[in-house]
Amino acid sequence: MGKEVTKDKEYVLRMAKEQDVKFIRLWFTDILGFLKSFAITVEELADALEGGAGFDGSSIEGFVRIDESDMVALPDPTTFALLPWQPTEGGKVARMFCDIVEPGGNPYEGDPRLCLKRNLKHAQDLGYTFYVGPELEYFYFRSAKPAPETLDSGGYFDLTPQDVAEDLRRETVLALEKVGIGVEYSHHEGAPSQHEIDMRYADGLTMADNTMTFRLVVKEVALRHGVYATFMPKPLFGQNGSGMHTHQSLFKGERNAFFDPKNEYHLSEVAKHYIAGLLRYAPEITAVTNQWVNSYKRLVPGYEAPVYLTWAQRNRSDLIRVPVYKPGHEKSTRIEFRSPDPACNPYLAFAVMLAAGLEGIENKYPLGPPVERNVYEMSRQEREDLGIGTLPEDLYEAIKLTEESELVRNALGEHIFSKFIENKKLEWERYRAQVTSYELEQYFSVL
Repeated sequence: MGKEVTKDKEYVLRMAKEQDVKFIRLWFTDILGFLKSFAITVEELADALEGGAGFDGSSIEGFVRIDESDMVALPDPTTFALLPWQPTEGGKVARMFCDIVEPGGNPYEGDPRLCLKRNLKHAQDLGYTFYVGPELEYFYFRSAKPAPETLDSGGYFDLTPQDVAEDLRRETVLALEKVGIGVEYSHHEGAPSQHEIDMRYADGLTMADNTMTFRLVVKEVALRHGVYATFMPKPLFGQNGSGMHTHQSLFKGERNAFFDPKNEYHLSEVAKHYIAGLLRYAPEITAVTNQWVNSYKRLVPGYEAPVYLTWAQRNRSDLIRVPVYKPGHEKSTRIEFRSPDPACNPYLAFAVMLAAGLEGIENKYPLGPPVERNVYEMSRQEREDLGIGTLPEDLYEAIKLTEESELVRNALGEHIFSKFIENKKLEWERYRAQVTSYELEQYFSVL
């Protein structure tokens, strides 16, 4: 056992004692990106840190369950944090993210965290560290049923009195900081009752853990105030949906591998190849970055969500945006991938985005010119003449593209790949069989 791991475990045991921790929630994520948890008492903490804690492994498979099988959750001591919203009477509550292993100690191939680690190792073997900074949008509603009722009619960056959720955002930011998650911005977004909180960038694994924590914190704070928060991509017809614009960069040591002072856009060859890889494989990875039937209600023209496979520096209608370089901020050079939504599994989404970008670097894919015009305003013929492709229009089309993708198969690994496809096909079949309110309103009285 390495000295650093031993040191981390000793730190956890010491902190648990000093902070009067009674319960430790062991967190992991299933294939669909749902947070799973079970609790142990502090008396079991030392044994769990050493050998893990057993649980029923069928809970990690999503909707498509396997037969019950024993798995072991092995806590990652570097993720130990107190949960500030939990009651402290009888002892405080902490959490740790876990890696999932088989009873013999071998890593479980169905673990999304392992999947991301494997792709991060690929980047590391090429000399890179992957940094990510997602912008998660979400909605607050007074209630979830029978129909979503917004808290306000505010718009982008609006303040009081329209932005009645300012206190909710403030409390959420404070809670995030208490669990060790840095925040850069928070503000009202473009749709009524829509909000955004941007976490400070971090390495890929830390950010995937932070994203899972973020979604829970937002919901917990909302519930404490009798409000419902949702990361559903498109909860309101006729309004903007919620995205997870994902800023990403590669570093070599302390140097930003995406920066080139001599390039017109301050992008290195590495960055341009990375963008080219993302553009080439974007349709194939969309079922992972936008994994729900509802995701494709957001990915339509006219609502600030990207549809076309283009890149640019200033144009926010493009799939990939390159934020304008600020002199003296070389480390901030990055690209922004705008199609993912906040309801994805961040471990798998970060994995396939990184895999696509690295594929572009390793094969030196050429990057075409940027499209600084508004792509939505072009005619179909203009887009065809410029060779501008599109993202899949619905989950079924996305599944078919992903199912044939060697890149996604390799990035996810055979187990997760096959289970993910199986889950998505089941979801599509369930959706396809539904009779919706739209159909009843349109057809019931006239047919």
